[in-house]
Amino acid sequence: MSQSLSESLKSLASPIINQIYNDDFIQSMLDGSTPKGSIEHYLRADHQYLNEFAKIYALLVPKAHTNEEMNFLLSQIDFVINGEVDAHYFLSEYVGKSYEDIIKGHHHWYPSADHYVKHMYYQVNMREDIAYTVAAMCPCPYVYQQLALKMKEHHSLESNHPMLKWIDFYVEGMDELLEYLFNWIDQSAEMMSQDEVEDVKMNFLQSCEHERKFFNMSYQQEDWMWNNDEQ
Repeated sequence: MSQSLSESLKSLASPIINQIYNDDFIQSMLDGSTPKGSIEHYLRADHQYLNEFAKIYALLVPKAHTNEEMNFLLSQIDFVINGEVDAHYFLSEYVGKSYEDIIKGHHHWYPSADHYVKHMYYQVNMREDIAYTVAAMCPCPYVYQQLALKMKEHHSLESNHPMLKWIDFYVEGMDELLEYLFNWIDQSAEMMSQDEVEDVKMNFLQSCEHERKFFNMSYQQEDWMWNNDEQ
């Protein structure tokens, strides 16, 4: 039996996820040494990212073929806006500031986040088939789930670990979402040419690399050279 596209994507993404896991952001989360400035940078960037993620889901609604697909997209808009923010509150507790104060007044994109969001917007605006955009969006929950599972599997985390609630959030809440997204990709691939499948695969893997850049961007507190607003 030939390997499904989703199985191939997971296999190809594994080395990238391992790199993210071994990079400074995740390793410092594990030992509780992440600079608070890096967490604040991440929260500002991810707040904006999730707002755009919800908008991209909204742009997919007219492209949906069934009521089930539309209901799924609408449910994800609600989750991204009202549910995933819980993970941000867990990190703001580590920083010791309110989440609202951390994100207040921040209006520009950091370079790596800017590139990532434009990658997804290109797919939704330039590709009619929904699978191209789904493949670009799917690595966000998938990478987080896989990182959180690795963190729990390889480390005995005490109940008072400062990042435990953040880790548990992504361990426990992603299965149903990812099953739906990967099934969507697989079903679409059955009607695509090999060249189209390769484009879908590239979208997924590029987003996996964008996830790595996003974490590294935050750890290094990357910004544009011209911006001094947050110095």
